[in-house]
Amino acid sequence: MSDIHKLINSINEFRDERNWRQFHNPKDLAISISIEAAELLEDFQWKDSESALESNKDNIQEEIADVLIYSLMLCSDLELDIQEIIEEKLKKNEEKYPS
Repeated sequence: MSDIHKLINSINEFRDERNWRQFHNPKDLAISISIEAAELLEDFQWKDSESALESNKDNIQEEIADVLIYSLMLCSDLELDIQEIIEEKLKKNEEKYPS
């Protein structure tokens, strides 16, 4: 089992132990990703990157983790292969933006 699958299993176990899966439909997970991404943006608002990282690095890490956790749950629930969808997107980006 790959590290990413172990991580997804850990996330799903945490969620299932709390019976939260009932609240995690694709629409609400997508909303949660957006909300957590907005919270990440708040750490950078009105600051340059360097000062934002100096003053908010711990929270920035937490918000990135939240975005990734919700994204991984959504992929798991939709039975999407994370590596496959990323590789497909990179191919499209390469075609769209050649070097």
